Amino acid sequence: MDLIIRTGLMLAEEDSGSNVLTPFQPQLDPGTMFMNAGIVITVVFAVLFIMYVMISLSSKVIAALPSGDKKKAAEAPAAPAAAATEAAPASEGEEFSSGTLKLKGCDEKTAAMIMAIVSDNTGIPLSELVFKSITLVENK
Repeated sequence: MDLIIRTGLMLAEEDSGSNVLTPFQPQLDPGTMFMNAGIVITVVFAVLFIMYVMISLSSKVIAALPSGDKKKAAEAPAAPAAAATEAAPASEGEEFSSGTLKLKGCDEKTAAMIMAIVSDNTGIPLSELVFKSITLVENK
């Protein structure tokens, strides 16, 4: 008579007729175990591949959708050309602009000098700074 205990030990009868506790004996042959392991590995990699494809497709769909920033930029009125100053070109043939600058009471030469001084004192390259407005304050 065989009795299976939940701890993984099996009560087995030996040829001598006495009952002895033996370690859990595998019920599957090695070929079946390797086949089951291969099936599990194949299923895991198939699910990973499906997830990769879904993430790639969703990123392409999201990239194709128009963003809110582009809509806002298209709706914003263009500032007059006299009030806008452009930064120096980042490289030959390529122009760089960090937006518009409102000048209040000063000319473009003075504004360029102020921007250069701020860039030098802070150690931040001029191409990374964004100036919104420069206002001339007169001493009284």
